[in-house]
Amino acid sequence: MKTLSRTECLEFMMAQPRTAKIATVRKDGRPHVAPIWFYLDGDALLFTTWHTTVKAANLARDPRICLVVDDETPPFGFVQYEGVASFVDDPDALLYWATKIGGRYMGEDQAEAFGKRNAVPGEHLLRVEPTKIIGRDRMSE
Repeated sequence: MKTLSRTECLEFMMAQPRTAKIATVRKDGRPHVAPIWFYLDGDALLFTTWHTTVKAANLARDPRICLVVDDETPPFGFVQYEGVASFVDDPDALLYWATKIGGRYMGEDQAEAFGKRNAVPGEHLLRVEPTKIIGRDRMSE
């Protein structure tokens, strides 16, 4: 097993378009986990979500977040990323990041279409500033 440096963790997160599984806290204290598409801006993580989602409500109340990005193929690896999310109220930034995220997961040829589809009223852009990032690679070696 290899412990990843912070730089290696960020590289792992962007190496392939894997989903992140984010955990937020419900009002009653129960955890809520959901998959997201994301993009990194330096070490800050950006993602979008619809205004009526459970994660949007949870993050509006409590901005703490934890997520995992993992490689499910041998020899396996993961990055755990903790941070504090903030809502970005900027339509131009929403379009920019929704386009970047769409291109990452659906291919550059579809980036613009996914950006326009997701940069609409009701969609939120969230920026997560990390508080802790850890990772391990080659877990089965």
